[in-house]
Amino acid sequence: MTPATGKFSEDAVWAALKTCFDPEIPVNIVDLGLVYDLSAEKTPTGGHAVEVKMTLTAQGCGMGPTIAEDARQKIAALPTVESAKVHIVWDPIWTPQMISPDGRKTLG
Repeated sequence: MTPATGKFSEDAVWAALKTCFDPEIPVNIVDLGLVYDLSAEKTPTGGHAVEVKMTLTAQGCGMGPTIAEDARQKIAALPTVESAKVHIVWDPIWTPQMISPDGRKTLG
């Protein structure tokens, strides 16, 4: 596999994640506080492997796999990203207090 060309930026990964939404809530997954961890490691071929740990607003959310796959695809499309994985985790359990100030403004 040849690595993608361009410059890798963790900020670009966060920006890509901010374009992902739960279809029922008009706030992106970052401002909702659903993204718990983001790590990026350089691969032997000079690209990057990105892993994200995120949660959902409710464990029974049927859109979870769709939201996670949307996030994975957007990360995978970034320059030099060779692999992207998004893991759904339940610890800690999400609470509305995790919503960012920007997210709170959007929700009113």
